[in-house]
Amino acid sequence: MTYQAHFKVWRGDKDGGRLVDYEVEVNEGEVVLDIIHRLQATAAPDLAVRWNCKAGKCGSCSAEVNGRPRLMCMTRMSVFEQAEIVTVTPMRAFPVVRDLVTDVSYNYATARAIPAFVPPPGLKPSEYRMRQEDVDRVQEFRKCIECFLCQNTCHVVRDHEENKAVFAGPRFLMRVAELDMHPLDAAAEAGIDRKRAAQEQHGLGYCNITKCCTEVCPEHIKITDNALIPLKERVVDRSYDPLVWLGDKILRRRGNTERH
Repeated sequence: MTYQAHFKVWRGDKDGGRLVDYEVEVNEGEVVLDIIHRLQATAAPDLAVRWNCKAGKCGSCSAEVNGRPRLMCMTRMSVFEQAEIVTVTPMRAFPVVRDLVTDVSYNYATARAIPAFVPPPGLKPSEYRMRQEDVDRVQEFRKCIECFLCQNTCHVVRDHEENKAVFAGPRFLMRVAELDMHPLDAAAEAGIDRKRAAQEQHGLGYCNITKCCTEVCPEHIKITDNALIPLKERVVDRSYDPLVWLGDKILRRRGNTERH
């Protein structure tokens, strides 16, 4: 079955742009990315769009379809009525490069600010031993394809550009949680306090657990329930544990005494 669909596609660059109307052919079984490619082949050969695998595994073709952050390659045309206008715009949380392509370098800079996995001292990689039940949740987080849809839909990033300097966003707070929950991560022995960093450096307190990040995740990772809320609980446990509080106070006092 073939029909003509009405598309509105955002065209422009960092200096501004507008929605442009297109009438385009749609065939049975196609996805939004197929239609964008057809536009490139016909009415809009200069239309810029980022994509790679077209299989929902590379995370490249993120955009907003009818206002909802989606992967274009995983959004079937069959979910829309034939008479419905389909609007495709770039991710709103990131600066536009051109048309549907956005500058997501903020995410890579944020990723570099998170200390990597710290191997346990005295063990070679071939000697690592973990029980499956200890890594089930960590494995869930590793399904992330870094499409950055969760970053884009998070209102802390989306609606407040100034927060990017102090808020890592759900994707990278999930990364902190993944490392903090890893049974072999030896960050503490290396002097890295992941819980304190989550709160003081990566802005965990800005997250108010609306679950919008979970709702748009194409891998169906329970970002809020399995990563962000448990990380908040761990941070609170550490911050308000009387023994930890006393230990920190003694260490600070000792440090001040040594400096004087």
